[in-house]
Amino acid sequence: MSNERLSSALFRETRGAAFFRILAGKNAPFYVDALTSLEREASDNPDGISREVAIGLIEETLEAHPEIEFDPEELAESRDLREKARNLLDVFLKSHWLEEPPRRDWRRMLLFDAHGSTMISALRKIAWPEAAVFTDKITAVCAMLADDAALSEQPWQIIESCLASIHEGINELRSMQKSVQRHTRKQLEEETLQGNLAVVFDEYADQISHSCYAALVRARLPTRLPDAVNRIASHILNDAAMLNAMQEEVLIRFPEITAESARTRVHFALDELIELLDQVLPMADEIDRRTADFTRRSLARFRYLQDVTGERRTEVKSFFESVNHAIAGRKLQRTNASLPELPELLLPAVKLPGGLDTLYSPPNRRPPMEQDPFEDAVSDEDRAVGLDGMQRTIRESLSVARANRLIESFPGGKGERIESDALTLPKGATSGDLIALFLHAEAPDASYRLDVSRVAEEHLSPPLDTISETQVERFAVIKK
Repeated sequence: MSNERLSSALFRETRGAAFFRILAGKNAPFYVDALTSLEREASDNPDGISREVAIGLIEETLEAHPEIEFDPEELAESRDLREKARNLLDVFLKSHWLEEPPRRDWRRMLLFDAHGSTMISALRKIAWPEAAVFTDKITAVCAMLADDAALSEQPWQIIESCLASIHEGINELRSMQKSVQRHTRKQLEEETLQGNLAVVFDEYADQISHSCYAALVRARLPTRLPDAVNRIASHILNDAAMLNAMQEEVLIRFPEITAESARTRVHFALDELIELLDQVLPMADEIDRRTADFTRRSLARFRYLQDVTGERRTEVKSFFESVNHAIAGRKLQRTNASLPELPELLLPAVKLPGGLDTLYSPPNRRPPMEQDPFEDAVSDEDRAVGLDGMQRTIRESLSVARANRLIESFPGGKGERIESDALTLPKGATSGDLIALFLHAEAPDASYRLDVSRVAEEHLSPPLDTISETQVERFAVIKK
């Protein structure tokens, strides 16, 4: 690792503090959303995005943040939204979030800075943290340090692997701490019993308790970690052959350094590994403390919500306490169910603004009626009456056959066109025949088609014709 200060290396890579300054001002919400849109568009277009597209995305973000007010030193005075977006694009270029490399053609394409993509990715992880997990990284370190055969063959490779694993394991523990803290804060913000129980049993139990906290308990770190630390301090650091082997491996990888520097790097790695292993147990204890605090606060919040969310809970509670005091030690029997004088239950008055009509009324059930049985014998007169009724029903039904019979009664053959103002119903036809004509004009079995004036000239009101005392809109019948 270089001895250069982090600030020097960081601002050299980002080419100044302006890279971070736009994320720290009062207008940071706008800048974050605008940069997110630009980064998403740039990831979909590896060759870059045009200035017009970038200005359009900034305009959309400005419309979503109407409350943003830019300072004069931050943005020049401009009333037009398009002009503001163009000036803000220059701000992104000057702060090195966007780059506009020179091209040989006339096109001006913008690229999103790689460090900016890294920063946006980090901001997304902070805003939407993943569920906490706890794997076997730390227990794997303990197992690797306990394997004498592997340590003798590849000591430096195992130490490097242990360092990488312990870093990941500690990050998992920090994620668990933050997740428990986040759930505790969310629990205190809940205003309903349903939300309180959802945080405890749905979110916390699924993301923390059942998975990572249970894995942390099963890892038995309090018994494994001291053995691993003692093994490094008493075995590896006192084994000259192993230290020489690690020193030679470092010299092979970095031939430009001296033997003394390689030895120092080996000792530094071992000391760092011991220091990281010593941090695990305090972090695990802190997770236990935060978990217990979450449980305690969840129970307190549940009791509080029970007390304050129940309607007139205090009155009902005092009523039943009085009842318990009045009949304490007594048993109620069906034969002698006399009760002492109890206090009145002061319920709120019930008012129905809409009257009793707003309540549900069950339908009135009528008593079943006795029905007269039909006679089994059927006379010839009954059969004749039934046949006449069936014929009348078929004759008067609005069927396509009825409409076709009406068309057959009109003069002319196939292709004949008859206008409604010249149409006369034959003798015996009624308005029902005319309705059947209109009803089945689009039927596949119809032997005619209609040409309606309203369809042909939508902007004009069609004239009315009278057919057998029935007024209808102007139409024409064409025989098929």
